[in-house]
Formats: sequence, structure tokens, C-alpha cells
Amino acid sequence: MGRRAASWFSGHLGNRGPFLVFMGIGKVCFGAGLIIEPPAVTQGLGLMLHYAPLHCWAWVWILSGIATFTAAWLRFARDGWGFVAASVPPALWAFTYGWAGIVGDYPRGLWLFGWYITSHCGVIWCASRVPPDAGSSRTLGQAAEGRPG
Repeated sequence: MGRRAASWFSGHLGNRGPFLVFMGIGKVCFGAGLIIEPPAVTQGLGLMLHYAPLHCWAWVWILSGIATFTAAWLRFARDGWGFVAASVPPALWAFTYGWAGIVGDYPRGLWLFGWYITSHCGVIWCASRVPPDAGSSRTLGQAAEGRPG
């Protein structure tokens, strides 16, 4: 029974589906961690915390993760909103840390801005550009031979 379920799930994921599944699970875990074990130090997050407490921002991560995970089973082009959902929380965190660095509240914030934008948002945006038939046996070798897809 478990094998059949795993086969069904993997058979219904597109090429970009596994990425969205893992990103969704990761975002839910990060958000849950912020609720279950909130960080003792929230330095650099002052801009966000001015508008809502940390547990509310944790729910942004959780809901984004659920949306990202759900998008994994959509057809190519319709799964695009999953990449947008995956980008929202790290972009918020990045710009909050960046702002704290610019105004001098948290000098490390500029480094965290760069980390979130490249390691989170950049990876998500690159993955969103993967074409639907990338890596299929039908298209292997075409790029190396200079033939169009």
C-alpha cells in the first residue's frame, strides 16, 4: 500500500514538483520552529516586528510552505504560483534584514540580505525557469549539439 501511494505521488509530480515538495516542507518546518521554539534574539527583524509579532510571521512561512507543497502537483505553468509563494517569506526576511543593515540597527543585516536573496530567493527563481521537459531522454544531447528543443 505504501509503495503504491509513493508511486502515485511521484508519478504525478512534474519535473519541478520534487523541488516544490521539498521547499514546501522546509518552509513549514521553519515556520513551525519559530512558533514552537522562538529565537531568543530577534535582532534585525525590528521592521517586521513593528507590524506583527513573530508568531504571525511564522504563519507566513507555514502558509507559504503549504501553498508551495500543493503547487507541486500542478501542471507546468500552473505551478508558477508555488514558486511565488516560496519566494515571499525569504524575500520579506531579506529586505527586513537589509533595511536593518542600511539604517544601522543591525550591521550583519546586509550580509543576511545577501544570503537570503541568493541562497533562498535566487535558488527558487532559478528553479522556476526549468522547462517542463528538462532532463528527459527526448531532449538529452540537444543542447550539446546546438539543436533547439
